[in-house]
Amino acid sequence: MAQQLIGFIGAGNMATSLAGGMVAKGIRPARIWMSDPSRDRLDEVAQLHRVHVSTDNRDVLSRVDVLVLAVKPQMMQQVCEDLRDLIADRQPLVISIAAGITVANLKTWLGETPVVRCMPNTPSLVQAGATGLYAAEGVSDEQKAMAKEILGSVGLTFWFAEEKELDAVTAVSGSGPAYFFLLMESLIEAAKAQGLDAATARQMVLQTAWGAAQLAITSEVGPDVLRQQVTSPGGTTAAALNVFEEAGFREQVQAAVAAARERSEELAG
Repeated sequence: MAQQLIGFIGAGNMATSLAGGMVAKGIRPARIWMSDPSRDRLDEVAQLHRVHVSTDNRDVLSRVDVLVLAVKPQMMQQVCEDLRDLIADRQPLVISIAAGITVANLKTWLGETPVVRCMPNTPSLVQAGATGLYAAEGVSDEQKAMAKEILGSVGLTFWFAEEKELDAVTAVSGSGPAYFFLLMESLIEAAKAQGLDAATARQMVLQTAWGAAQLAITSEVGPDVLRQQVTSPGGTTAAALNVFEEAGFREQVQAAVAAARERSEELAG
């Protein structure tokens, strides 16, 4: 990213994870600025990552080439409108990581400036994220590369040609961790019902989930083949999977993701 300066409006968990990820990938902390109304939070971030901090959003914007909007969706309009005149002067690349805030919203509040809208997920907090990105008209290839490098510091990134595709991203990867957490939660309860103590049940289920994910990531074959490899005809795994199939597990997953996408469209609309 050459020597562009990057600013964050908001110092919440996602913003600080991105800052930490960039520093870990070799970006000098001196190139990163962060603002937040909480002085205590800023002091904590400055001590942790050695980045510049300020309680003044306009001060940060006046210094940077790339501005990451990392505030809660309900605060976004006010924050943007307060920066509108400076945005017009500086024309930074604006990257939004707020759920449900469209490019049209951002340009209405900010005025014309290059905008990339992103949908990260919570595993980004441990540098294991999956982020969907959409570049509005007027974003250069260099600016797209900047956005990819920033969001890529906490996991994998995926570009989408149409903004509406981010609703599917929200339903799959944005909400997706909760689907896996629900399965983990349910499996822990099932293990306890079968007589395992709570601590052992939790540790065993989480290790199994982690191991299955690692195996799927590193394997040359897909999850369908890996499932078949674990499933002996007439065996214990087959007995369990038959219960899932008879309950319409696949259909329920399809319906759940469709419901999440529909809700994402409603919130953005």
